Amino acid sequence: MEWLAALAFPAIDPVAVAIGPFAIRWYALAYIAGLVLGWTYVKRLARRGVSSLDEATIDDLLVWDALGVILGGRLGYVLFYWPGYYLPNPHEILMVWRGGMAFHGGLLGVAVVTVWFARRRALSPLVVADTVVAAIPIGLFFGRIANFINGELWGRTSNVPWAIHFPGAGLFPRHPSQLYEAALEGLVLFVLLTWLVHCRGALAKPGMLTGAFLAGYSLARGFVEFFRQPDEHIGFLLGPVTMGQLLCLPMLIVGVWLILRTRRA
Repeated sequence: MEWLAALAFPAIDPVAVAIGPFAIRWYALAYIAGLVLGWTYVKRLARRGVSSLDEATIDDLLVWDALGVILGGRLGYVLFYWPGYYLPNPHEILMVWRGGMAFHGGLLGVAVVTVWFARRRALSPLVVADTVVAAIPIGLFFGRIANFINGELWGRTSNVPWAIHFPGAGLFPRHPSQLYEAALEGLVLFVLLTWLVHCRGALAKPGMLTGAFLAGYSLARGFVEFFRQPDEHIGFLLGPVTMGQLLCLPMLIVGVWLILRTRRA
């Protein structure tokens, strides 16, 4: 392969604000931005009568979903990506600054919390889930931008004109796969779900938006995995298949099933 000149990685400090020993990282701000903007968006849907949930219910749901994202994301990383390290060292599981978070784990955490919350309030779990997933791409967008700022989860080596030399990623330039994911899982998926909500009345068909999100995310993530470098300690599974693609398969199956279910209803 003939290597072309690559773009330099922008030197952005992962720490956004530091006051003495206390530091606030862009990654933490990405989570906060995703939760706050997502909460604002779904409340707007409620005010306009698009969502059947009222604003007070959405306020309560935000707290539980935040816990589901954080706890599920961390446990998902531990169990899906590095169980061999963390299970013998359980005291490090809570050290979220070491290692990372996993989207699939965070999604499972939110799913468990959503079902529990819905049944506790005598609501349809699918109605609540549809409202939640409408805002998830917002958080995904900011999360992937934070991954890029941190210089982590980079792509495979490439000679495309926009390839980037990431610090610590070796001599050769790589795909900025974090930005691919921000575009597809964040912007494109948000536009798709918004179109379904406002032009196809998806929130009036319980399960449709959840199905569209699950299928859309799994296709977007599965595609980007062809450009993203697998975790070094995991590598490829089942030939060219990565862990991310493997975890997306059940999401795709459930998503398609939900879409077909709502179309038959």
